[in-house]
Amino acid sequence: MLPARRNRVLLALSLALTALAGAPSSEAAPPTPPAPSKPAAPPPPAASGTSALQGIPGMDFSVLSPAAQHELATVLSDEFCYCGCPHTLGQCLKGHTSCQHAKRMTRLAARQAAAGVPATDIIVALSEYYASFRAPRQKFEVDPRMCMGDAKAPVTLVEFSDFECPYCGKARPVLEAFAKKNATKVRFCNVPYPLPMHANAVPAGQAVLWARDQGKYWEMHDAIFENAHRLSTATLVELANKLGLKGAELQKALQAGTYAQELEKYKSMGTRANVRGTPSLFFNGRFNDLKLGLTEDMLSHALEDETTWRANNNAWAAD
Repeated sequence: MLPARRNRVLLALSLALTALAGAPSSEAAPPTPPAPSKPAAPPPPAASGTSALQGIPGMDFSVLSPAAQHELATVLSDEFCYCGCPHTLGQCLKGHTSCQHAKRMTRLAARQAAAGVPATDIIVALSEYYASFRAPRQKFEVDPRMCMGDAKAPVTLVEFSDFECPYCGKARPVLEAFAKKNATKVRFCNVPYPLPMHANAVPAGQAVLWARDQGKYWEMHDAIFENAHRLSTATLVELANKLGLKGAELQKALQAGTYAQELEKYKSMGTRANVRGTPSLFFNGRFNDLKLGLTEDMLSHALEDETTWRANNNAWAAD
């Protein structure tokens, strides 16, 4: 190779090696990408709308929890007033301020919301409650000695109960206190309705009918409930003696089934009225579903509605 040419080849080879040495290796780690920016935190959920509760004359719902206010607001926006106007309950409260029906209905819904009942269930319960006023009424023939209060009271409240039913036991003081407080407005009647799963409910029902004929229906009624956890024939006889009655005579009556037929008559009366459980309540023959609760407030509300319905010839007064 000529010297000049050799020098040019060496120079070219040197430049090529230099370029190759400066190139990155295929196994080298790629350059670190820039750290991604931190995503923005999602905005907090919007507060539930309660505008339907604002600006209602004479009504304040500030004592309700935010959750209860939300449920009540939904009821006022979605449910119609039962007065018959073509407005939602909320619209009726704000635009038809003389409507007393809307106020009563709202108070009822507010108590349910405060108890944690969701709006959908409140609406269903309200619909069933007000529909019951137009449903056919039941007729009950109850011995007046099994009733308390004024016989001429405008409202008769009939309760079907089972002495071993724990719910009946809890309802007893509430119902009796309500009846005594409203003695001129309500005639309260108790009817024994033994359920098949309670073995001692039948003799207890017969015992209270026997005590009625001795002039102590309510005394025996209360005594049996207070000893519901240990009912037996011996207990019933013991209670009769404590009330100043002749327990031995009660025992004979139970053994002979003296009151079996009458007790069955009362049970059949309840069955015809579609009683399926206890306690079951009827205001002037109208079934009062306990979905709305069994409290003094609820009983007072039902009494107010029933009185209004009766005073207006079985209809709602026009506002």
